[in-house]
Order: sequence, then C-alpha cells, then structure tokens
Amino acid sequence: MRLEQKVIIVTGSCTGIGKAIAKRCVAEGARVVIHGLEPELGQEVVDELGTANAVLHIEDLAVEGVAQRLVDRAVQSFGRLDAVVNNAALVASSNIHTTDLAFFRHILEVNTLAPFALIQAALPFLKENRGCVLNIGSVNGWSGEPDLMAYSVSKGALMTLTRNLGDTLHREDGVRVNQINPGWVLTENEARRKHEHGMPVDWYKDISPVFAPSGRIIWPDELAAAAIYWLADESGPISGQIVDLEQYPLIGRNPPKN
Repeated sequence: MRLEQKVIIVTGSCTGIGKAIAKRCVAEGARVVIHGLEPELGQEVVDELGTANAVLHIEDLAVEGVAQRLVDRAVQSFGRLDAVVNNAALVASSNIHTTDLAFFRHILEVNTLAPFALIQAALPFLKENRGCVLNIGSVNGWSGEPDLMAYSVSKGALMTLTRNLGDTLHREDGVRVNQINPGWVLTENEARRKHEHGMPVDWYKDISPVFAPSGRIIWPDELAAAAIYWLADESGPISGQIVDLEQYPLIGRNPPKN
C-alpha cells in the first residue's frame, strides 16, 4: 500500500487517464475525489471504488471558485488532503488560422490556470502534510502538432509552472511538484475523436510504426502505474521534474522511412 491513508484530488477522472490514476490510487490505499464533467460516468467510478474511498465533484474548471470547492470537498469528506493530480485538460484542434483570442484564453484557463488555482487552494493542506502535486502534461508541450497549437502552448506553460513551483514550494513549504508528459494514449475520448475525424472505429489496431514502434499506443493503466511513484513517499526529495512517457525519443529522433 504505497499511498495508504492519503487523500488525493484527481481532476478529469471520470474517464481516461484520470480515471485510471484514481483507480490505481485507491488500489494503493488512498481515498480520492473524482472530478469531471460527466455525472453518470463519474458516479460509475465512485460506485466501483466504493463511497468509503471516493467522492464525486462535477464542475467545469473554468468556473470561478471551483478550485476551493474541490479542496473543500476533499477535506470535508476525508479530513485531510495530501496530493493533487492536475489531469483534466481541454484538447481541441486549432492552428494560427483558426485560433482566436477567446478560444486561446479558454484553453489556457482550463489547461494552465486551473491547475495553478488548484495548487494555490490546496497549498495550506499540502504544506501541513508535506504533500505533493503531479501535473499531467503532454509531449506536445515541447512543440506540438500543427493543429494542436493552443493546446500545445498550454502544456508548455504547464511545464514551466511545474519547474517554477517544484523549486519554490519544495524549498519553502516541503511540497513537491512534478509532471509526467504522456505521449499518444488510447483513452475513450481519443478513440472517439479519431473516429469523428474519419478514421475507422478500430483505428487503434493498425498504427504505423512511425508513431508506435511497439505496434500499439500507450494504455491509461500504464500511465497510472507511473503516476504512483510521484505520489508516493518513495519519490523522496525529487521535485520540479518533467518526465516524458512516450515509446520513442522526441529530440533527434530518426523515424524509419518505410
């Protein structure tokens, strides 16, 4: 039980990576706040984990005051707060020609400012318990795809936030802040998005080795396993780190020509 008695908020945990992380946290002894925008799906997760281990909070992260309400939900339900997983993100196609300022601001609000606000609201409790923050970024944060411009910028900003607070909060308050950057992951939303873009329902069964040398893309459970290290005490004094979780190197990669 690597997370025994810890209380963890996992944003965007009604589906996908967040759901997998929340389930793995409970399996490791933690209690969790499930968060998202889908009440039915969120309740299914709570029912699976049990009401002694999980509570549900449905609210858009762009709404004023949501960070404090998430923290209050955790503390009122379980009496403490040990960690925050900033997983929720708005993934939307955009490029220089299709992005207006209102759209860009909304992406930044959800993907960058909301994680900051939640860390800020949670800090008194994280400081008390020498807790930690795990931000879930994206390999797109290093540059990104042409049609994921605003999303990629928001994840690049999240990396800078992680490094900045990972230094400051660790020295001043004993709170570690780290980040994992997933590559291409087979979540429910990703499967649906690609199908909506014209790909067959089972598109993920035939992925080019350029994008998936192993023959498949990453599963959410594999990211959840990696997340536990950063949330557990065994990661010790490590803070301010960004770790890419992809199946090939990003910088200087030479993909096969065939």
